[in-house]
Parts: sequence; structure tokens; C-alpha cells
Amino acid sequence: MSPLSGIRIIDLSMGWAGPLACRHLADLGAEVIKVESCIRFDWWRSWEATPEWIDQDGAEKSTSFNMVNRNKRAITLELDQTEGKALLLRLVGHANAVVENFSGGVLKKLGLEYETLRAHNEQIVLLSMPPFGASGPWADFRAYGSTVEHASGLPHLNGQPEDLPVMQHVALGDPVGGIAGAQALLTALRHQRRTGQGQQIDLSQTEALFPLASHGILEFSATGREPARGRDRPNASIHQGVYPCQGHDEWLVIEITRPAEWTVFVETLNLPSHLSQPDTGPHHPDLRTYIADRTSLEGAASLMETLQRQGIAAARTFSYSDLLTDPHLAARNFWQWKDRAVVGRQPNPSAPYRFGAAPIPVDTPAPTLGEHNAEVLGGLLGLSADELSDLKTRGIIGSRPRLR
Repeated sequence: MSPLSGIRIIDLSMGWAGPLACRHLADLGAEVIKVESCIRFDWWRSWEATPEWIDQDGAEKSTSFNMVNRNKRAITLELDQTEGKALLLRLVGHANAVVENFSGGVLKKLGLEYETLRAHNEQIVLLSMPPFGASGPWADFRAYGSTVEHASGLPHLNGQPEDLPVMQHVALGDPVGGIAGAQALLTALRHQRRTGQGQQIDLSQTEALFPLASHGILEFSATGREPARGRDRPNASIHQGVYPCQGHDEWLVIEITRPAEWTVFVETLNLPSHLSQPDTGPHHPDLRTYIADRTSLEGAASLMETLQRQGIAAARTFSYSDLLTDPHLAARNFWQWKDRAVVGRQPNPSAPYRFGAAPIPVDTPAPTLGEHNAEVLGGLLGLSADELSDLKTRGIIGSRPRLR
């Protein structure tokens, strides 16, 4: 029995953060019904449609979309049409939760704010994931994972002192927001089960990133000074760095925290003896050149294993092709290959948690646009074949993108 068996979630979200939050719950056994528009479809399928893109099934070829929407069912409804909104509200009556990550004001414009949802299901949980929260002067601002990261202050803690603000990722706010959203939704669903009460969750994706920047926030609050960046930042490590290895774009990350490790490190890499003292060696002006000259003679994987056997923290940097063939991930059966319409056989990453030796199964790949219209609208809501055909004819539902 899956932990969330019997839970039904209506996923109105797009992109990364909201769909990822729902994917976590889908992996745990919840029935997640993704609702899209044939005109305003999930923008992770594509930023915009063209006739050529539609004809070539472009909506089904996005690896990003396919990554975060597995284990879900998908329907289409035009929510700005009376019939589409009415059908969604009927679905809400059969659901435990609704998830959305629209910009502020969109739900109200559609007439789907929390009060309306609650009128159709008083126990409903609504998870809203605006970039800056639902209140305050920035409530209606739009943002993506990149702008959310800048708003959190993280880029001013990363990099070297002479650098411009350095981002951790092109859109770090999205996956962190998605994880926070899944946590919040699980908590609200537990409360719902224990008390029978619903609620609206106001989740700020920017505030979800603050824990990653807590050392900077706390340092400034304690000292009144902006925290140092990079090499000027106080660090408990004796030495840390990223060094080139043999081959194209091969790198090794090394961190040494104790004097005894430093001595072993110098001996293992056969560095000059005058570097062996842990109180002076790590500060030698030419140290990084010495280390790079030595690491560049060996493969990253073999040198990583050599240093690890000596008790030194070392890790090679992995490319995507490395991850697909990594022996450790293979031994854990991490990659689950599934056949999907249009794109064929594709790898799906397992959930990072498991309830035993085997990974949580990926039962179904990401759905195609409107793939489960008949199954959900017919099976769950009881619409007849004639009614479904009429909805399709009038453009309320569909299975292909349409131009605006």
C-alpha cells in the first residue's frame, strides 16, 4: 500500500516548482490529476506554439516537462470558459487538495479563489506558491526560479569577492520551492485527515530559499557587516578546491578538515615536502598550482578513489552521461526506463527516498496533453461519450495545443 493511496490532488501548476511538489506526492501514491489548457498549456512544454511545433508533436518532446510529471493523469479544461470552470469545481468536490503556482491575482480573475473552492468542498486544501507570498508590496510581482534566487540573497554569498553575484543554478528557486511545497502539502493533508479541516497554504518560494542563505542573514544580524564571499570567508576547512584532472572537462573537488589529513594528502599526491606542515603548507602562494599540476596527470575517478581510501573527502564532478552510467546508481536501480508516446524509451530518476531496498516505482511516464480526458471526466464525473464529444467540438477540452 502506497503511503498516500486514496489522496486525490488537482494540479493546476506549471513549470517546475508546482509540478515537482505534486510529483513527490504522486510518487508516494496520491492520484494527481494535472489540468492544462490547450491554449495556455504548461509552459514547460514550450514557451509558445507555432503551427510547425504543433504538427511535429512538440508538446510531448520536452524533457523538462516529462521529468516532473510522471505518475500523473492529465486532462484539459479551458478555465476561462463557464463549462471548463464548472467541470473543475466538480473535480474539486472529489479532491483533497488543489495546487497552483500562478502569479498573484490569476485565481481571483478566474473566479477560483479559495473561498470558491471551499464552497464546493469545505475540506479542500489549496496550496498557492507565489514567488513572494500572497501579501505585502511584492505579492503581485511575477518571477521565475532565477529571480527568486536573486531575491533570496544567495548570489551575494556565492563566488569570489571580485565576482558579480553568482547564481547556484539557472533556477534554484524552483526545485527548492517544489520540495517546500510537498512538505507543506503533506502537513496540511495530515491535518485534514485528523480534523476534517481544509486550509489555504501561502508558500513564498523566495522565503523557502532563506534557509540556504541563513549563514549570511545571521552573520549580518549579529555583526552588522555583509558576510565575506569565497576565499575571504572564515572556514573550518584547512583546504578546499576544485582541480583539473586528465581528460576533457574532468574535475575533482577536495576538502581537508584536519591536520592529519593534510599530511596524508601531501604524501598521497607526492607534493613538495615543504608543503607538508598543516600550519603553513595550505597557505603557500603556489599551492594551487602544485596541486593542479599533480591532479591533471590522473583520471578524476581513480584519484577520487585513491584519496577516499586515505580518508580524504574527494569527489569527481559528474556529467549527465556519467550519471546515466554510474555504477553506484546502477546498483541502486536508480534509473527507471519507461516507454512514452512520441519520445520513446526514456530514463526516469527514482525518488531520493525509499521504503526498503527497492526504489519507489515509476508506474507511468508523464502524460500527453489531455490523455485522460475520457478516463477522468467520463469515469470520475460521469460524462457521456456524447458530452465529451460536444466539449471537444466546442474547444472546452482537447488533446492538441491550439494557437491563441
